[in-house]
Amino acid sequence: MVMYDIIEKKRDKGKLSKEEIEFFVENYTNGNIPDYQASSLLMAIFLNGMDNEELVNLTLAMAHSGDMVDLSSINGVTVDKHSTGGIGDKTTLIVAPIAAALGCKVAKMSGKGLGFTGGTADKLEAIEGYNINIPQDQFFDQVNKIGISLISQSGNLTPADKKIYALRDVTATIESIPLIASSIMSKKLAAGSKCIVLDVKMGSGAFMKTIDEAKNLAKTMVDIGNDAGRKTVALITNMDIPLGNAIGNSLEVIESIDVLKGRGPEDLTNICKNLAAYMHMLCFDTSFEESMSKVEEVLKDGRAFEKFREVVIAQGGNVDLIDNPDHFKKATRVIPIYSNESGYITKMNAEEIGKISVRLGAGRLKKEDSIDFSAGIILKKKVGDKVEKGEIIAELYTSKEENLDELTKMYMDAITISQENNVDYKLIYDIIK
Repeated sequence: MVMYDIIEKKRDKGKLSKEEIEFFVENYTNGNIPDYQASSLLMAIFLNGMDNEELVNLTLAMAHSGDMVDLSSINGVTVDKHSTGGIGDKTTLIVAPIAAALGCKVAKMSGKGLGFTGGTADKLEAIEGYNINIPQDQFFDQVNKIGISLISQSGNLTPADKKIYALRDVTATIESIPLIASSIMSKKLAAGSKCIVLDVKMGSGAFMKTIDEAKNLAKTMVDIGNDAGRKTVALITNMDIPLGNAIGNSLEVIESIDVLKGRGPEDLTNICKNLAAYMHMLCFDTSFEESMSKVEEVLKDGRAFEKFREVVIAQGGNVDLIDNPDHFKKATRVIPIYSNESGYITKMNAEEIGKISVRLGAGRLKKEDSIDFSAGIILKKKVGDKVEKGEIIAELYTSKEENLDELTKMYMDAITISQENNVDYKLIYDIIK
């Protein structure tokens, strides 16, 4: 088989065979195909797309390029949840304990954050002592015992995706639905769960900026999952506005605790309840109404919060921080942002707000950057809220000493205050099955 012929075939809008796709993935991963040929094929895919069969074959080839996690030793139905990334998106910390409290088996591997989207692994490491790198046998044993384990991704999970993604980043082929979908789903298939719930973010703080883009991506990923024998559903959710009121690692852990105790912000609580209900539905083939009722029950009676405590204890975390969130390390500076006019907040640029949190120390721009777990933003007012001139609308948390006037201006530029409250937005735009 010759790489030139594969490039030519896709360039001319042909359909690649399973063998051709596997040849490309295997040989590019092990270094036998140069970047310039791989780039040509990626651009041909970007321009001409792939059908469902090609997509499934590409995703499976990427999934099998490294470790395939075998969850067969776990007793029960395994379920995974994946978010395409957003600002203030701490849903895994909430929905995973809820699902586990309902009898689902949650063997969850998450990544660290890069850029303005926060990573679940970083939030977990904000809990003193929490070990995100436990051995695989302990990982399986813990899921069997308490129904849940939350760890970092394996170093050899989907190496083909890591290499292809890096190439896409420098060859203007990032914005390709087949390549995005295969990247995400290869990791989900390699992680081994039988059921997959996808949270596809849409809006200013997400990669998908329009509903049509989000629906296309969601349908593509659901088709891949179902065709690969995994029960898959996708929720398209709003990321024009940061999720919840907290942005930043320990701040988001504290807010997750609030939700699990039944006192969290309404938007975050509702999104998490829906995601958890669909996780339960896929595991036990129940109706949405029945699953939602069970989700609300474990939140109300404290079982979901207790499950979060269990996983923290099992992985060496300081449970005193979960019981007493005021004991989390505090940022040395809290800078209030005051509204410069009265009116209603009618728009927020979530991406810009995410970038501010990175500048405060809550995120990283390079993989080797360190994170200040105490840094971030607390939103005091969000879209639809009335504000008075001089009222505090947000607080910046940081331990950096430099002048923060520029970040304060960035925040004010990222919101729109109008005299009329004409906001009408949805939290969940669509469900793709």
